[in-house]
Amino acid sequence: MTSKPVICVMGATATGKTELGLAIADALPVDLISVDSALVYRGMDIGTAKPDAATRRAYPHALIDCCEPEDTYSAARFVDDARQQVEAAHAAGRLPVLVGGTHLYYRALLHGLSELPSADAQLRQRLVERAATLGWAALHAELAEHDAASAERIHPNDAQRIQRALEIIELSGRPPSEHFAQVVAPARDGHWTVLSMAIADDDRAALHARIERRFDQMMSDGFVEEVERLRLRTALSADHSSMRSVGYRQIWRHLDGDCSLADAVEAGKAATRQLARRQWTWLRKEPGLHWLRLDEAPTQRALALVEQHLLSSQ
Repeated sequence: MTSKPVICVMGATATGKTELGLAIADALPVDLISVDSALVYRGMDIGTAKPDAATRRAYPHALIDCCEPEDTYSAARFVDDARQQVEAAHAAGRLPVLVGGTHLYYRALLHGLSELPSADAQLRQRLVERAATLGWAALHAELAEHDAASAERIHPNDAQRIQRALEIIELSGRPPSEHFAQVVAPARDGHWTVLSMAIADDDRAALHARIERRFDQMMSDGFVEEVERLRLRTALSADHSSMRSVGYRQIWRHLDGDCSLADAVEAGKAATRQLARRQWTWLRKEPGLHWLRLDEAPTQRALALVEQHLLSSQ
């Protein structure tokens, strides 16, 4: 049976993944599918660097604005949604191009999901209350006692992942690392052939400069006002997954009066740099990546790889 081509455009934050996806769309009949855990939320446009409305009209993206900020959007839900979009693209004779930086979603789609317990709102609230008293560093130390491997992977300031790890332990009685060692079958079709490309940037200073410029531009575009509008939603709180997204949680803290705007901006930039480092850690472990360097005409290189991939899939 002829294999079905799928393109994945990966990379750390602020490395130009969206622009590369648009360039591929200019050259080929494609369906763009977002792989971003923040772009799924409606009303979160500026702080997520979401493609603007004009760009989305010219280049439609699936899995953008598909739920409310109060909702929980999981890797399992992404796998179901992405698989449907990939199958629809193939059925229409178009090339599915997945673009984004949420590597948990890529891993779930391409390598399979671990069987994990569902989220428990009451338990999460108890963990948040404990963190408010003890600090997330203390909960990270607690995680290390139960699962040293997970604690080593998770930064002591990464509240969301610390909370989820402790939640898994309490609900299942087993450490997350044990769950992850027992991965169920990948969700992708057995006849897919996947070309995974990653935007490389070995010059960390250049990447940090881009992060700084982009965050400053988001502030100029009205990021604070966007978070103020989100805070008016009575069902939304700082504890929701959407509001833990990089940038949003720092601006929310400022609006709560916990820090100055300048401190929130610097914390947001620092959190974005930390996100980039985590993404690089994952990318370095991902097998079979084709690396594209920003200083070596990445678009031309990407299009050549796609062409080779399409020929090999015939």
